[in-house]
Amino acid sequence: MKILVACERSGRFRDALRALGHDAWSCDIEASRAPGPHLQCDAREVLHYPWDGLIAHPVCKYLTNAGAKHLYRRINGKWSKNHGRDPERWLKMEEAAAFFNLFRDATHIPLRAIENPIMHGHAVELVGRKADQYAQPWWFGDPFSKATGWWLYGLKKLKREYEKTWYEERGIKIKQECWLMAPGADREEKRSETYPGMARACSLQWFGKVEQ
Repeated sequence: MKILVACERSGRFRDALRALGHDAWSCDIEASRAPGPHLQCDAREVLHYPWDGLIAHPVCKYLTNAGAKHLYRRINGKWSKNHGRDPERWLKMEEAAAFFNLFRDATHIPLRAIENPIMHGHAVELVGRKADQYAQPWWFGDPFSKATGWWLYGLKKLKREYEKTWYEERGIKIKQECWLMAPGADREEKRSETYPGMARACSLQWFGKVEQ
């Protein structure tokens, strides 16, 4: 299959798909941080190509529930709905939702998965519905907690490979690495990266291995 991995710099999904024999390409306005087939451009420039599959990671900053408070004005250091909306932030949210919906509406690609964390209510209204599923990295062998939402089109929900008891029996603690990550210039990018186990499991369960 020819698969586009949109908004990916790490190459993690791209490489997991290629390991299964697929013709996968990552795409981002920035260069890939891992060697491999990469389209350095806005995903909108290549989305219309005849892809068989799509995995998209549109920016979540303005859609995530964690940032909902920023939609309102800040008075005396606090955000308050009573003081009305922040028009600039609201506009960015609407633009982010419109970008998300480009992948949602790419119906010429039969198999599509769009990733984002838990959205706030306004974002859900703009994209049409909540995620089909929220998966965790620990489901697939990485001992971390990070609710990853998947909006699926033509694809089935992921099946977990591990239970929490598997970690408990081995004395492995499941950590919340994402929120505890130290501040830094690349913090936002690192927090958005997909864990290797999930990339492998998604690639295998959704697209399978290419038989030679």
